[in-house]
Amino acid sequence: MAHFPGVNRLDTKPRSSRIHKFGVFELDLEAGELRKSGVRQKLVGQPFQVLQLLLEHPQQVVTREELKRHIWPQETYVDYDLALRRVINKLREVLGDSADSPRFIETIPRHGYRFIAPVSGNGNVVASPDLPLPTQTVSRRGLQIGIVLGLGAVVVFVAVLGFMPSDSRQRLFGKATTPQIQSVAVLPLQNLSADSAQEYFSDGITDALITELAQIGSIKVISRTSVMHYKKTDKTLPEIARELKVDGIVEGTVQRSGDRVRITAQLIQAPSDKHLWANSYERDVRDVFMLERDVAGDIASHVQASLTTWNQRLPVQLRPLNPKALEAYLQGKYHLSRYNEGSGDEEKRKAGKYFQEAINDEPDFAPAYVELANAHLSLFLLSKQDTEIATKAAERAIALSPGLSDAHKTLGDIKFRAWDWAGAEVEYRRATALNPNSPDAHDALGDVLDATGRVDEGWREEQIAQELDPNRDHLSDALLARGQYDQALALVKMMLKRYPDDGYLHYRLFRGYVLKGMYKEAVLQLDPMWTLLGFPQVAADVRRADAASGFRGAIGETIKVAEHLAATNQVFLPVPIVECYMILGNKDRAFYWLEQAYKYRDKTGEAGLEYIRYDRILDPLRSDPRFKDLLHRMGLPQ
Repeated sequence: MAHFPGVNRLDTKPRSSRIHKFGVFELDLEAGELRKSGVRQKLVGQPFQVLQLLLEHPQQVVTREELKRHIWPQETYVDYDLALRRVINKLREVLGDSADSPRFIETIPRHGYRFIAPVSGNGNVVASPDLPLPTQTVSRRGLQIGIVLGLGAVVVFVAVLGFMPSDSRQRLFGKATTPQIQSVAVLPLQNLSADSAQEYFSDGITDALITELAQIGSIKVISRTSVMHYKKTDKTLPEIARELKVDGIVEGTVQRSGDRVRITAQLIQAPSDKHLWANSYERDVRDVFMLERDVAGDIASHVQASLTTWNQRLPVQLRPLNPKALEAYLQGKYHLSRYNEGSGDEEKRKAGKYFQEAINDEPDFAPAYVELANAHLSLFLLSKQDTEIATKAAERAIALSPGLSDAHKTLGDIKFRAWDWAGAEVEYRRATALNPNSPDAHDALGDVLDATGRVDEGWREEQIAQELDPNRDHLSDALLARGQYDQALALVKMMLKRYPDDGYLHYRLFRGYVLKGMYKEAVLQLDPMWTLLGFPQVAADVRRADAASGFRGAIGETIKVAEHLAATNQVFLPVPIVECYMILGNKDRAFYWLEQAYKYRDKTGEAGLEYIRYDRILDPLRSDPRFKDLLHRMGLPQ
């Protein structure tokens, strides 16, 4: 076989050293870690193995074929070039190295890599597993004894083998199979476009890929909101996998150039950081959703999922999409997602306009109708017109695409707010059946089950939602309703570390502290709550009231400003007002605002009363005939 000049095959003699030192680095094989000036670096899995192999053969070229043979099993299906480039790039990132001016790892074009820095070790022998052991002279007597012992071992082995389960024998003798993947997280796809403003496009493609994979009922797929938490993170894949409790990670890139879109994706066994599969795709931007389905299908086949039911659910029509409609749709998704970061009605209105533009260009584009409905339903100042627009949009989406899970979930939200409990449950169950990986659908189903008195069923759905979306809070309200205050507070505090700008989380802490009787801690949450909700002057007023009159003064001031905001059509928060009156022990004013909320539904289509049946702050009202009458009018069980 011909060789490139200066390129040598790997030495067959074992390298010596359990610690390889180079520059300020040392690779400790005993501890399984790389240290820089004594500080442990984040390097595990295949990058660690490649570095070890390069260090064991310094100044020699390690070919791509040799790396493939050492790192990836023969039966692994993967784009080796793409996977190897990723491993080498990871190594260079950790070492602070450069491909153009290498200090450690030199690329030999089209052939392999060479470690060029001086390497020293401590003299302990490490034998390469695939290299022959030194030959030894064996006596005739020793050979006879060896044969007898060998035959005896074979007999014992065959006997033991007969008692082994068939699956164990298959694991022992069968070909290495792709590791079983039962849960997957799709990390935010990296934007490789020259224009950084295209970030909304890569985020939208990530969302679409998650949506496609989520249709596979036999795989748990983590939600978009949870994986976006890891955008531009420096955490390793095994760390992310442990936090999300998944065994598979999908990562990749998106590059848009004119009307062409190129996506690369790779599937990684997360605990070991082992590559299982990779591929690249390129299509016209009009075909981007068909491209997403191809990617999802390829991933599904490599995680050994059953696609029978998935192929029967096609949430997005497989046809070319007007590029202008796609552009408007993804821009709308971007602005609507910013609502989750604490923005107000302005972002939601802007999102709604983009979705309407998408519909104008593609009148049969069902997902745009769903998001148009969601944009209007999420408004702080919801009007009757907004509810009507949302209802028509959701119904149109279902008419266009009956298998679209999100459309059924949104229509369920509308029915839930209209107190059509049975209708909402039907839509939510349809949504979870179509997409078992939708945390929002499971959470919403849990809400309607809780509201109608089936709290155990509701709890199960809320737990599923939390598993699918671990970086959001789906359980604290249910925990408070069950009297598990400490667990609820712990969960909300954890969420606040991830989303420190979420005013609603501070209100949940406020409620939890009130229920525990921790009033000093409770009042401290009012300041950040009002500030983050966009009312810094209210926060200042509450601070002054607290300083002057303590906890009750702060609650009184909160009531005063909340009533003013409602009277001036800025924000309508009837249930928090009711809760504050109950904290002060004023039942009559609490009932007054419950009635105001009931009447308000005629103006907007929602009242915010859907959760009062299990609101523990309202417990003193439950025996009052007025409360029972309200539940009766709402169609809820007593």
